[in-house]
Amino acid sequence: MPFDPSMLFMIVILVFMIGMMWWQSKKAKKQQAKVNDFRESLQTGTEVATYSGLLGKIVSVDLEKEQAVIDSEGSLSRWRLQALTEPPIVPAYVHDDEVDEYGNRLEDKADDQSQQDEQDADEAQKPIEATAEQNAKDEQTK
Repeated sequence: MPFDPSMLFMIVILVFMIGMMWWQSKKAKKQQAKVNDFRESLQTGTEVATYSGLLGKIVSVDLEKEQAVIDSEGSLSRWRLQALTEPPIVPAYVHDDEVDEYGNRLEDKADDQSQQDEQDADEAQKPIEATAEQNAKDEQTK
């Protein structure tokens, strides 16, 4: 049987596809385990969000019925554990007037500039002090 390059190509593609399916399955199992750990660790006071967008804190959890009661700004509601997820991380808001064109905070620049000015003043003072010390030594030797 002669060597057929197209057969080798088909085998490589098949191995690649099987590898991709295995990798996706492993990734999905890891994600599912993470979600299950979150749901099992729910306690009173834990901040949660629902997939529909409700934000609140856990008041009570019933693992047998797979339900939780959420307090959202004073109103209580009962949700299935499958509908709960971790709350989104809200980034800190910085107004455009507080940053330069590169996104650096303006007060940080002012602080850096004042520290640089202090360092420059200290370095300018060092030669004067060194000269004064040298003159004092010279006078003592006379």
